[in-house]
Amino acid sequence: MTELSALTIAMAQYSQLPTGKPFGRFANSVRHIVDVHSTAGARPELVIFPEMHLFGTGDLPQDQAQRSEIAAATDFHDELTENLKALARELDIWLIPGTVPEQDGHGGIFNTAPVFSPAGELVATYRKICPWRPFEQYTPGDSFTVFDIPGKGRIGLTICYDAWFPEISRQVAWLGADMIVNLVRTTTPDRRQELVLARANAIVNQTFLASINAAAPQGVGESVLVDPEGNVIRQITGSQEGLITATVQLDQVRRIHQTGTSGTNKVWEQFHPGDTPVPLPLYEGRIDPERWSAPVD
Repeated sequence: MTELSALTIAMAQYSQLPTGKPFGRFANSVRHIVDVHSTAGARPELVIFPEMHLFGTGDLPQDQAQRSEIAAATDFHDELTENLKALARELDIWLIPGTVPEQDGHGGIFNTAPVFSPAGELVATYRKICPWRPFEQYTPGDSFTVFDIPGKGRIGLTICYDAWFPEISRQVAWLGADMIVNLVRTTTPDRRQELVLARANAIVNQTFLASINAAAPQGVGESVLVDPEGNVIRQITGSQEGLITATVQLDQVRRIHQTGTSGTNKVWEQFHPGDTPVPLPLYEGRIDPERWSAPVD
């Protein structure tokens, strides 16, 4: 197997920009991230922003915020998409600009993470499977997304509350993700638990995990980058704006698969051909909303 080269990432724990803000402000912040760190000798190749970074609704009531997002929703054939393509191409970077409201074709919206390549192409999208109900009115997605950075590794996407459902991270890891990027806009005290989940999802799936939250006033920050054994590589303590930059060797995932976490646990080798299959009556081969409830005695 060909050895992968290191990947330099930048995770922008920035405050949300108001919906409709001129694109130039966002573009300049991305340029600044790339330019400053290029001078420092570690030019970011993958730049990541939090959930709904470009679509802040401030203190609007929930119903008004929803209407604002619906009005601004994209079909990925609009000016915003073209601007994002051009920016990624200009800076020669992989760009995840947070998530965007995407038209669902029925008057509602998905919460969708787009990925743009250095060639200026929209190469992947992921629709949030688990909106934070009852507060978020997004249409749930129903599929999983990974994409390859040639010569670097495979990246998988999840969005915020998805991290609370281990089935989602496990599926993304099973699709070969060397790093799971979790885009977050958590405003509540349970960010403390999410930091535990970030490490746990990294450990049980033996993947890198990047959990990038919005800064104040919309988010509580506390972004974190975790390695495949659950060790924290970088973390921003607090809700202030900040940037995590790191150069990671995604080949570490393959080495840990071979040697085991802490040199012992090889979770992807647990089940062998010939073992008796284990029924999973909760799933029946899928997550079925009709069956998703706690057991009753």
